[in-house]
Formats: sequence, C-alpha cells, structure tokens
Amino acid sequence: MEEKHHLFHSIHQLSRNLTKRLNAALEPYEIYSSQWSVLFILKEKGSMTQKELCSYLAIEAPPMTRTIQKLQKLGLIEQTEGQDKRKRYIALTNKALTNYPVWEKAVMDVNNQISTSLSENHQKELQMIVSEWLRKL
Repeated sequence: MEEKHHLFHSIHQLSRNLTKRLNAALEPYEIYSSQWSVLFILKEKGSMTQKELCSYLAIEAPPMTRTIQKLQKLGLIEQTEGQDKRKRYIALTNKALTNYPVWEKAVMDVNNQISTSLSENHQKELQMIVSEWLRKL
C-alpha cells in the first residue's frame, strides 16, 4: 500500500516539475502550459467544442472557460457556430498558426533537456506505460 502512495506522490511531483519547466519556457511568449495544451491539441486534432476539449484534456469546465477566454483575448483562438447552433467550435487563428512553430520549439527544447537522462528504450517504454494507463482511465 505504501509503495502505491509513493508512486502516485512521485507522479504528482513529476507532473508539477514538468509544468513548472514548461511554464518557464513559454513565459517569454506570454502563454502558460494550460494554454499550450489547448493550442497543441487544436493543432493536432483540428477544431473542437469546449466539451470535447474538457473531456480530452481531463479539465473541468470553469478552468477551461478561463483558458479559452484568455486565448481569445490574445487572438489565438476563435469560436464558430456549428450546424447545430448550440455547438461552438474552437479553432486556432492565423496568428496562432504563425506563432505555433516558435512555441513548439520552446516546448521541444524543454522536452529534450528533460528526457536526456533517459535512454531511448526507457523513453519508449515509459510512453507505452503512460499510453496504456491513460487508455484504461
């Protein structure tokens, strides 16, 4: 039982450390890791509703609403009505698409710095474990 407690505590600490490093890397561009996660997934998957973003990123509606409002204020996302007028789709703006490669480089630089302590095999194994775990959640 105690080992599981330590495992989950370590994962939480790792997550906090990764977020802190990512925030520091994105600070010059005036975006945060929570905003980056929305920008990243919209770039990867295309436009989505707020509900879909919340579900995919496992974020409750109130913090997602604040993140979306901030990104709109920065001119990085826009909302459009779908065929069903009750649904609003969120997508990246041209400004976001133009700046995306710069943000992505900053993120990749941090990812590379952090992952250098793990061998390629360990990185692949960790990716498989995390992917499997997420599928089961």
